[in-house]
Amino acid sequence: MTLPSFLDVPETPGPAVAVLPLPYEGTVSWGPGAAAGPEAFLRASAQVELWDEVLAFDYSSIGISTLPPAPMPASPADAVSAAELAVSRVLDDALFPLAVGGEHSLSYGVYRALAARNGDIGVIQLDAHADLRDSYQGSTFSHACVMARIRSHTDSVLQLGIRSLSAEEARLAAASGFSIGYMHLLRDGSFDLDSALARLPDAVFITFDVDALDLSLVRSTGTPEPGGFTWPEINRLLRTIFSVKHVVGFDVMELSGGDPPSAFTVARLAARMLGLRFSERLQP
Repeated sequence: MTLPSFLDVPETPGPAVAVLPLPYEGTVSWGPGAAAGPEAFLRASAQVELWDEVLAFDYSSIGISTLPPAPMPASPADAVSAAELAVSRVLDDALFPLAVGGEHSLSYGVYRALAARNGDIGVIQLDAHADLRDSYQGSTFSHACVMARIRSHTDSVLQLGIRSLSAEEARLAAASGFSIGYMHLLRDGSFDLDSALARLPDAVFITFDVDALDLSLVRSTGTPEPGGFTWPEINRLLRTIFSVKHVVGFDVMELSGGDPPSAFTVARLAARMLGLRFSERLQP
């Protein structure tokens, strides 16, 4: 399948960024459509202006290559491995990976590729859900288990925006001392974000489940939750993260096809994140 390029920018020699579509939904537990998310994302991105009025930055100056969709096997475990291989090939070409899902389970593969190349990296999860179940609906590679899989490799994890989890996940998080910025704590100012970020390594991977955002911004996602980040809130948070950490890659996951405004919002957010990463004014 031939898809449009991200932001409708033409391919340029020597790009810095590879946009990698990962069209997969093998463990979706409620709303379908995650496999169509990357296409919706790319088509909507053509409507995003290339000039960032906040950063005073032109996205087309980055150099962006949009890759063909990665082949996705049906098996969740094999799909995770396929995502890992696809990101590894991006890194082989010395490009910054922006992976676009597709369901959140694939972020485990994205993480494995980045960690294999960069060593001890931190992981910042932006999400409505804790995703700490060891198994869900018979699969240890479910979208509801992705942070359990990542946490089996590293303690350098910060979870932000969480507002939905099971009693078992809450007990595990409390007993293990996990660093979780629950949405209500972030919003009332009682979560010490600066200290939490300081405990992470300098190099980090950001995994962004779009249900972290409020329903007024993104409705087209498999497991929506009310009370998420507003546009000003998420932009302030991302600016803080990118100003103090070296982001080695990020993904945007769980967008479902079918609602153009949702896809546009996610595309604009991803563009802003690239601007934050590549704008010289924000380099650590």
